[in-house]
Amino acid sequence: MSHIATIQDPKTRLQRFPYRCEKLRTKGTVTNRPYDFLYDPLFIVSSERDHEQANIQATLVRSRLKKVPNFRSMFSNLFHHPRYSMYWNKSDPVPSCVNREWRGEEAKHKEALRLRAATDASFLMPKEEYEDPEVSGRNRYKFFDRPFLPFLQHMPLNVVLATSKLEIFAFPPETSKYAVIPLKCTVGTQTDYRDADVQTDPYSPEYVVCQDTIPELLTLATLTWGRGLPAGQAEVEMIERAREKRAWEASLPPLSDIFHFEKRREMMNAMERKEWAFREGEIEKLQDLRLEVLKQLLRRREENQNELDTRHLNDQWCRLQEAKEAKMVQIQHTHVSNIRKLMRRGKNVEGKLQRRDIIKEYADFASQVYGPLSRLGRFPDNNSEDFVVRNHYLNTYEGLVELEACLPDFVTQPRIIPPKPRVITTKAGFLKRTARMDYELAEVHKAVMDKKKKVLEGKKSLRFLQKNPLPKPRLPTPTLEMSSYEEGEIEMAVIYLQKLLRGRVVQNMMFEGKEKRLELILELRTSHALQEDDKLVKKAEKQVTLALQRQRNLHEEKVSVIENHLGDLEGRVLADMFDFLSKELVRLQEERRIHAFAMLAERQRRMREAEESGRRQVEQRRIQQEDQIFMEVIKVHQSTVTSYLEDIILNTEESTAEEQARAEIEKIADEINDIAYEMENRRTYLQSEEIVAELVYSFLIPEVQKDFVKEKVRNAQRKHILAAHDIIHTYTEAVIHKNARAEERRKKREESEPDKASVSEDQTPGKEKS
Repeated sequence: MSHIATIQDPKTRLQRFPYRCEKLRTKGTVTNRPYDFLYDPLFIVSSERDHEQANIQATLVRSRLKKVPNFRSMFSNLFHHPRYSMYWNKSDPVPSCVNREWRGEEAKHKEALRLRAATDASFLMPKEEYEDPEVSGRNRYKFFDRPFLPFLQHMPLNVVLATSKLEIFAFPPETSKYAVIPLKCTVGTQTDYRDADVQTDPYSPEYVVCQDTIPELLTLATLTWGRGLPAGQAEVEMIERAREKRAWEASLPPLSDIFHFEKRREMMNAMERKEWAFREGEIEKLQDLRLEVLKQLLRRREENQNELDTRHLNDQWCRLQEAKEAKMVQIQHTHVSNIRKLMRRGKNVEGKLQRRDIIKEYADFASQVYGPLSRLGRFPDNNSEDFVVRNHYLNTYEGLVELEACLPDFVTQPRIIPPKPRVITTKAGFLKRTARMDYELAEVHKAVMDKKKKVLEGKKSLRFLQKNPLPKPRLPTPTLEMSSYEEGEIEMAVIYLQKLLRGRVVQNMMFEGKEKRLELILELRTSHALQEDDKLVKKAEKQVTLALQRQRNLHEEKVSVIENHLGDLEGRVLADMFDFLSKELVRLQEERRIHAFAMLAERQRRMREAEESGRRQVEQRRIQQEDQIFMEVIKVHQSTVTSYLEDIILNTEESTAEEQARAEIEKIADEINDIAYEMENRRTYLQSEEIVAELVYSFLIPEVQKDFVKEKVRNAQRKHILAAHDIIHTYTEAVIHKNARAEERRKKREESEPDKASVSEDQTPGKEKS
């Protein structure tokens, strides 16, 4: 796969705002935000009407009128008990510092000033004050480009690796047409169990333990594979301690030895202290190990936090770099756009509108008809790569060699034949018709080109003046006589209004005619200015005008002097009054500020007192909790020691009592056994007969008596059982006979009812006949 490095400008990444995109993603793409026409400087509307329409749409989208439910009548449908009330949200989504007016008026004003400056040379264009970019100040970093650091990105952003596309008409070489099939292949296997399930303990053979022996190996039966096996240093130390304890237990004096009882107690106390010391050492080692693990975890957490902070700083730096690049690209784009606008305005300084000349555009092959600008959104050669024909014989060296081998010789070794000179004359020495036609066409073309190159002469002024005929006056408007005075007043008002309208129309017509014939009027004024009468009239008018101007200037000067004196007096009074008011305002503001400072200080003092009291309460509560925890821990330790000692004492007492009881029972059993054997040996024949007689009298005779008594009771109850059987049989037979007779009567009744019905049917036809 081939990679091609292409250099391009870095793309600007738009900043994402979490507070606006959550709902918009579910509803689809939104073209713009509600208040873009106010915030976005690139958002342009065509007119003030569109600006108002955008404002209305934003107001409808972000409605400040909200429904507030009334909990007492939330489920009511009555008109006089509404479910909700409307609430007007006072918070405006647009800050007060944002101007809501249409920005097109300022642009129109600037355009009007520019056109006036272009037409009137005496007009001075006001200078536009731009904000200081502070290139050498705080904004210096925005105007310089720095390389990306290697540890952030291994490859700069302006290098993009292009993916290789599939060539449609590319033919593979002959060697790679057929894939090579390997002779062997590796097939993976999948088991039904995991490795943890398959892993078992090592095989342990069966064993037989000799009687009254306890092998040392059986003490290690609790150790299994992964839990103590294979044995390490800790297991070896445990085995050694077990051996030492068994040796110590063997060296203890027996419990039956009363003389060495104190020695046994001392040895047990010493061993107990030794075990407690060993246990404390193990606990300390375990605590040290836990402390070391905790230190490692804290160190690792600190390293991870530092790494995360470094990553955040790098990401922030990258975002700022991208924002700076985007800003520079935007500034460059604005610069290019402004340069184009200046060039376009320089071509049309006078501001005249020109129609589009379609013929000229199609005649000029450099116009946008044949090569449109890409910034206008048209890319005529956008998908040209799809129409490029790719062939194996043209794109590969092997194909070119094969193609050259198939070509004939005259392609690689061209044969140049010089052209014959063109014959333009006949055998008689005259020019041919085609040559003469070419000569005439060349002459015509030369004349046309000379005519085009000639400079057009300007328009000459009119030689004779022509009188412009005046239009005929309009006919008088017919009027009607009014009877009342009010109607007369209305008529006079209408007539006066008509006079004004007609005068305004005539004035507009005269002004249009004057503007249209301004050049002729100026020419007439220059031509008739040499007449003596006109000169005298002009001079008299000039003198009258100058006199009027002098009088007006004197009057204005007097009025200005009076106004200056009055303004001076008014200014003094107003200055004193404003000075007093400003000082009073400053005093009130200072007084309010001091009062506010006092209130804030009092509030802060109370808050600090409350915080201090709360802190003291928390501290006292924490001290009490710690004391309680300490007491509980001490109690737990004491109860643990007490329970441990009680368990040891109880276990010792139970084991001692059990051993003594077992020994006493065995002793009593041996004594009884000896007595029984001794009695058996001393017993005679008569004593044996007596024992048999006692057994027969005690067991056999009572059993026979019990069977005799049971038979006697059974015979006594037999007559009562027979009498009960006779009574039951007689009663049941009577009931059975009674039920049988009732069943026979019911059957006879059912048989007699159909016969009666048939007889009644036979009698009805006879009655009808009679």
